Amino acid sequence: MRFGRQAKTYDVCIVGSGAGGGMAAYVLTQAGADVVLLEAGGPWDNTTADSAMLTWPYETPRRGGSTRERPFGEFDACIGGWQLDGEPYTRAPGTQFDWWRARMVGGRTNHWGRISLRFGPDDFRRKSLDGLGDDWPISYDDLKPWYDRVDRLVGIFGSKEGLPNEPDGVFQPPPRPRCYELLVKQASDRLRITCIPARLSILTRPLNGRPACHYCGQCNRGCKTNSNFTSTNVLLTPAQATGKLTLLTNAMAREVTTDSTGLATGVSYIDKATGAEQQVRARVVVLAASALESARLLLNSKSSRFPQGLANSSGVVGKYITDTTGTDVAGFIPQMMDHVPHNEDGVGGMHVYMPWWLDNKRLDFPRGYHIEVWGGLRVPGAGFMGGIHRYPPGGGYGKQLKDDYRRHYGATIGFSGRGEMIPNDDSYCEIDPNTVDRWGIPVLRFHWKWTDYETKQVKHMQETFRALVAEMGGTVFSPMPGPERGYGIANGGSIIHELGGVRMGNDPKTSALNANCQAHDVKNLFVADGGPFVTQADKNPTWTILALAWRAADYIAQQRKAGAL
Repeated sequence: MRFGRQAKTYDVCIVGSGAGGGMAAYVLTQAGADVVLLEAGGPWDNTTADSAMLTWPYETPRRGGSTRERPFGEFDACIGGWQLDGEPYTRAPGTQFDWWRARMVGGRTNHWGRISLRFGPDDFRRKSLDGLGDDWPISYDDLKPWYDRVDRLVGIFGSKEGLPNEPDGVFQPPPRPRCYELLVKQASDRLRITCIPARLSILTRPLNGRPACHYCGQCNRGCKTNSNFTSTNVLLTPAQATGKLTLLTNAMAREVTTDSTGLATGVSYIDKATGAEQQVRARVVVLAASALESARLLLNSKSSRFPQGLANSSGVVGKYITDTTGTDVAGFIPQMMDHVPHNEDGVGGMHVYMPWWLDNKRLDFPRGYHIEVWGGLRVPGAGFMGGIHRYPPGGGYGKQLKDDYRRHYGATIGFSGRGEMIPNDDSYCEIDPNTVDRWGIPVLRFHWKWTDYETKQVKHMQETFRALVAEMGGTVFSPMPGPERGYGIANGGSIIHELGGVRMGNDPKTSALNANCQAHDVKNLFVADGGPFVTQADKNPTWTILALAWRAADYIAQQRKAGAL
C-alpha cells in the first residue's frame, strides 16, 4: 500500500470530532499532549455564517424544507443523513436498519436534542438484576466524578428529584413549563406517571464565558451564542486555543496501522479533496468516529497478526449493537382550542419529561423507557401552513378556513417513547465482502432484529400515550398499530442512538476493551464513542459518552506521564 507519510509523530491521534472525540481532544490538549484529530467532514462553526439560527423560512427557495444532506430541514446544523453519496452500507436480507452519519466538525452534537441523562446505578448491572445481557465492568460510582465534571464544564438544567435510577446532577435552574406542558403534568399526576423538569444541556445561566439561552427555540440550527452544547465550540475551540491541536478535515479514515509488535502506529486516511491516501503517525490512537464507524475501522484494520481485524481476538467487534426503541403518538386536545394568545418561547426542546416510573417485574417486558413531550404552537404541519384537515370539523374556505386555523392552532400534544433494547446475537454489523465506498474502503453490512422484549415495550408506550391523550380529553390522530407492525416500533438506527460494537468488559475473550476503554489486544488503542457501551439503558447516550471519554482521556494522560504509553 502506498501513501503519503507525515514525518511528525503526534502524541495522540483521534478519529472523529463529535462528543467523544471532542472531549478526548479537550482533555488531552489540556494535559499537554500534542494531538491530531481526523474529521471525515468539513469545517463548521456556529458563531460564523454557518449558523442559520435567525433565518426565516421564507428567505430560501425551500422555505426550510429538507435536502439530501440535511434531512431534518435545510437550516439544520447537522450535515449528514441516512444515505450519503458515495458512502453506501448494505443490509442482510430481511434487515431494517438505517444508519445515520454526520460529516462535519462536531458531528451529531451540532444537531442533537441535547437531552442529557446520566445512566443510573441499575443500568450498569442489569444482568445481575434480571439475568439478561451483560453487566458493565464499571459502576455508576466509578463514572460519577466524570459526570459531575461534564455538568460543570458543559452546563445542564434540571431539578433534584432523588429518583433511585435517575441520578441528579449539577443542575442550573430549569425553564418553566409551557402551557401545554402544564396540561401534560396534570394528566401525568392523575395517572401516577412521574413527570419532572427536563434535563437538557442548554444554559439557563451564564457559564464559562457562554451566555444563557435567549429562548429563540432554534437550537438545531446552530447556536450563534453557544448557549447550548456542541463539541465544536465547547470542546474543540478551547482545545485549539492551547496550540496543541491539529485538526484535519475531509480526512476519511481507512485503517489503524500497526507495527511488528502489534502496537498502533497511527491512522491511514483518504484526503477527500485530492483522493490521495495519507498517514498520520501517533503514539496513541483514540477512535471516536461513532460506534459503528469505529467498529468498521477496526474490522478493516487486518494484518497477519490481527486476521479478524484489530483488537478483535474475542470476535466481538461489530457484535451486540443496539439502538433506542421508539414510537410516537399525537392527539387533538380541545382544551387547547381558542387559547388566549400567549408566549411559548423556550429552549429548542421540551421543558418536562417522564423518566421510567414502573417496576418491570410486574410487566411483560424487562426494560423501561422515558417519555418526551412536544406540541403546542410549534408543531410541524399543525400551524398556519397545514394540518387543519386533522381537526374537526376539518377546515373550509375563506373566512371559515382562517377562523378554523385560529381556533385549532396549538391544539396538538404528542409523546415520543425512548426505551432500552437488550443486546441480542442477531443484531450486528460486519464487513460486506462485495461492496466498497467511493474511496475503495469496504463498507458495513447490517443484521438487525427487534425481539419480543422491545415490541412489547413499544406496545406499552402506545397504550400509555393514548391514555395520556384521553386523560386530557383529547382524541388520538392515528389508530393503534398492531403486532404485524411491531406496534409502531421505529426501524433500527432511526432514533440515531446506535451503541455497542466495541464493547468493554473484564474478560478479553468476550469483550474488545477493558474498563478504561483500552483495547485488550493493543495497549495504545482506545475507543471513546458509543462503541464501548455494554447496554443501552432508557436514557439518551451522549452524557455517558462524554463522561467515558473524559475518564479514558484522563487515564491516557496518566499512563503517558508514567511512561507506559
